[in-house]
Amino acid sequence: VQLQAFGGGLVQAGGSLRLSCAASGRTFRSHTVAWFRQAPGKEREFVAAIKWNSRHTYFADSVKGRFTISRDNLENTVYLQMNSLKPEDTAVYYCAASTSVIQSALMSPRHYSLWGQGTLVTVSS
Repeated sequence: VQLQAFGGGLVQAGGSLRLSCAASGRTFRSHTVAWFRQAPGKEREFVAAIKWNSRHTYFADSVKGRFTISRDNLENTVYLQMNSLKPEDTAVYYCAASTSVIQSALMSPRHYSLWGQGTLVTVSS
């Protein structure tokens, strides 16, 4: 399975963007899929994750109430809808997938074996 993240861009504070993570090569409907982000000079941090059946979603405290995550397993795509964007949301956003990550570990990037290439989100003030 190969992942490709896209949808980033430049947006003003308060605006919205929707990121997409598309899988190719094989279906990833059995994978937990997560979004991480990395700002310049900072470590990669967890943003959101969704279980394979969409029944469970998880969010970092910093994005709760503003971001939503969803998936379309028929389209092999996971979406991150980002609303009320803030300048501190500026980062390169990566999607990642795993079939084996457990709930207690899904916020750690080292538990994901598949990664997309990243897409840059810039929020201007």
